[in-house]
Amino acid sequence: MTFIADLHIHSRYSLATSRDLTPESLWRWGQLKGIPVVGTGDCTHPAWLAELEEKLAPTPSGLLALAAPPGPAAVPASCRGEVRFLLSGEISCIYRKLGRTRKVHCLVHLPDFASAHRLNAALSRVGKLTSDGRPILKLDARDLLAMVLDASPRGLLIPAHAWTPHFSVFGRSSGFDSLEECFGDLTPHVHAIETGLSSDPAMNWRISALDGITLVSNSDAHSPSKLGREATVFKGEPSYQGIYSAIVNGDGVDSTIEFFPQQGKYHADGHRPCHLRLTPAETEAAGYRCPACGKKVTMGVEHRLEQLSDRQPGEKPPGAPPFRSVIPLIDLIGSVLRTGTASKKAESTYFRLLERVGCEFKVLLEAPLEVIEEASSAEMAAAIGAMRMGEVEIEAGFDGEFGKVVIKPLGPCR
Repeated sequence: MTFIADLHIHSRYSLATSRDLTPESLWRWGQLKGIPVVGTGDCTHPAWLAELEEKLAPTPSGLLALAAPPGPAAVPASCRGEVRFLLSGEISCIYRKLGRTRKVHCLVHLPDFASAHRLNAALSRVGKLTSDGRPILKLDARDLLAMVLDASPRGLLIPAHAWTPHFSVFGRSSGFDSLEECFGDLTPHVHAIETGLSSDPAMNWRISALDGITLVSNSDAHSPSKLGREATVFKGEPSYQGIYSAIVNGDGVDSTIEFFPQQGKYHADGHRPCHLRLTPAETEAAGYRCPACGKKVTMGVEHRLEQLSDRQPGEKPPGAPPFRSVIPLIDLIGSVLRTGTASKKAESTYFRLLERVGCEFKVLLEAPLEVIEEASSAEMAAAIGAMRMGEVEIEAGFDGEFGKVVIKPLGPCR
């Protein structure tokens, strides 16, 4: 058995997030997407943690269940299923180390509310936890890892979106060249990294230092509908111990579900104010300065990975799990309908497909194309078929701007 999990999301207490991020809404969208295990996000925020304790109940699996789920009308019959929650949060560590300012975002997973309260008590002595669901703390990432392990020996710290330029463990602007530089003596307790939207496992396989590190993928969703932009497929039955063991032992991840990395908003080098995207060679030739205005270019994930890689493209470590690249269903629908993804027509088409075929991941990855055609249109089936075959062209994202995807039979995803 396998199950899909998305363990990096946010609550409405984080900056720039949807007010609709509630346990009930996450429960609903977990079913619509086909994700039976969802992170709670923001477990360090006192008000959100209190709401989670009020609305979620422990289960024998070590995961949490919504104590009073909405009625069956909230989810189409074709999508209904169990959704469990795992306590999670993201912490922004900003500090000086090895002569530079470091900015490292870290994802934490915890087995129970008692562990969350212990961690929060330690963090509250460092800085304020109430101003943002993702607190910004003057705290060495190594020391945060020590606090997580003190809170629970079954706690996990995973470097979040590990390659993005500004706030990650390997980011060019404020990160490190190795996990050892960042975590020092506690590096053996870092069992995984989150590859982020702008890289995929194949890019990370080029770095032999990451052999033995579990590669996980999550959405980093700031609204419920963004759940599952990326996700991890685990082996076995859903449980906290199962997820913990899968990550620590490195053999429990079946696969990951990925963005096309070029679609990520930090994949390529560039300078967004000048609308200029650059290849690594062009960046180096320009002295890492924008050829148009002379200001500093933001080095993208592709270039940063190239700097640290010691393998050729296409090399794969033995036993590395496979992955599949997808485009969110609402984006495909927008392309087929030649309309914005927020339009009522796109939304009604989305829910009609789910009602007739099943959850989003079933539509994107499993359903026969003839079934999709019967439920929508030949053009919709062709779009999904092209995506499954990787028949896409992408103008790569850069300097905070998402890439533009073109599905070859159709044209741009809007």
